Amino acid sequence: MSVSADDLQELQAQLAERSITRRPTVPALEEQLFQPIPCLDHGFVRVVDYMGDDAAVVQAARVSYGKGTRSANDDRGLIRYLLRHRHTTPLEMCELKLHVKLPIFVARQWIRHRTANVNEHSARYSIMDREFYLPRPEDLARQSANNKQGRGETLDAETAEHVLRLLRRDHEQSYDTYEKLIDDAGLARELARMNLSVGFYTQWYWKVDLHNLLHFLALRIDPHAQYEIRVYGEAIANVVKAWVPHCWEAFQDYRLDAFTLSGPMLAVVRRLLAGEDVGAANSGLSKREWTEMMGVLRPGDTR
Repeated sequence: MSVSADDLQELQAQLAERSITRRPTVPALEEQLFQPIPCLDHGFVRVVDYMGDDAAVVQAARVSYGKGTRSANDDRGLIRYLLRHRHTTPLEMCELKLHVKLPIFVARQWIRHRTANVNEHSARYSIMDREFYLPRPEDLARQSANNKQGRGETLDAETAEHVLRLLRRDHEQSYDTYEKLIDDAGLARELARMNLSVGFYTQWYWKVDLHNLLHFLALRIDPHAQYEIRVYGEAIANVVKAWVPHCWEAFQDYRLDAFTLSGPMLAVVRRLLAGEDVGAANSGLSKREWTEMMGVLRPGDTR
């Protein structure tokens, strides 16, 4: 990870500031404020600001449910009830603002989540840094034979080294051209940037409420997500664990570690519980549905 001189100066200034507030704060997250969490080779995630905590979720829920729930549920129990029954509006009362430095191709995946506020570094006004993403050799893999958007076997060491040389050469050459277009030809920055690849780094501020953040994480820390965005997702997940531990615990139990049964799947489970001999052929499920369900109910058994 690399932090520019300007970013470092901003970080030091922010760490030096002290504020007195009447709003709820989370000590575990206060310790992480402004500190860059390294991601990939040059990227980072850092918490810039936040609003709310577990108690804010409970407070919002009790406005909806009325005073009667106060004696019936403790905060943790109520939060678990909310996530178990998908009552997600109270989660929208909490917000997190992040400063993220990431490769442009990761940003293009990330921006598909259209439920946040984003302000990105503009190459119309500023000169892009000579910083581009180069994967680790162990992260270079062939195209998967059975997944159109996934990776297969890892490249051998010699091929990986060759790929990295090609990537570095192209990135260096494109940045050299970018500089010449600006410095020698006097081309406008907004035009010169078209020469840079999606492997170069950009930065943005990203603010999102907890409900939509958890949805983002459910997709982006899934083992099937692309490795590069998963790195960022896992860094943010650790922030959320420190920020709202009760919400994270419930999210882990009812979303990340859970499996949703369709109507036909539930019918099969009832038949199995009744002692019926049910297999893929007589289940009424597609082959994929059967494999997915049995992978959860009987790992390793797909009969």
